[in-house]
Amino acid sequence: MRILVIEDQAEILQNIADYLELKGYLVDCAYDGLGGLHLAVTQPFDLIILDLMLPGMDGISLCQRLRQDARLNTPIIMLTARDSVDDKLTGFRAGADDYLVKPFSLPELHARVEAVLRRGQAGRQNMLTVGDLTYDMNSLEVTRQGTPLKLSPIGLKLLEKLMKNSPHVVKREILEELLWGEDLPGSDSLRSHIHTLRQVIDKPFTQPLLHNVHGIGYCLKTTKNGI
Repeated sequence: MRILVIEDQAEILQNIADYLELKGYLVDCAYDGLGGLHLAVTQPFDLIILDLMLPGMDGISLCQRLRQDARLNTPIIMLTARDSVDDKLTGFRAGADDYLVKPFSLPELHARVEAVLRRGQAGRQNMLTVGDLTYDMNSLEVTRQGTPLKLSPIGLKLLEKLMKNSPHVVKREILEELLWGEDLPGSDSLRSHIHTLRQVIDKPFTQPLLHNVHGIGYCLKTTKNGI
């Protein structure tokens, strides 16, 4: 599990990061709102711990940007010294999943993290993720780095199969059977649909996810060196 902690107080940030890493989590850190926003929309995280008072962009604005503009569903635990009911309601309306008032104990934070992750996983059973690419099989919405992508029904079938098997290679024959059964079209048909899929999910972005394994098939994986 990978967690992003956005907190401008260095000591608090370090304590949280050290404690969660001891509990087995991978932790990334940001010290201001803009840096946190960049990491949240360009990297995949299972949970975000977000301080309310941040330089550059406050936690409420950041939370709203993630929910409304980036359409990010990553669970968010908001940290703040403000403990009034109105403050908490503001945080929840902005899109926070939980709200923890400072000062807090690290074991309590850990318990909140586990509870929020459990709820999030229950709601993401039909959500596929590879790197910064997500596919919600309930709504048929595909996004990468928060950008909505439009795919044909065939593109969605290919994407689902490749994402479910990521990072492993799916053989050409399996993909052809998935799309056409025993009534196979010409030999270039699959290649054409893969090309169209690549144009949508890879071309507008820096890092390719869809890779051709020559003579075998295709796979979706995050890599800087290709296959």
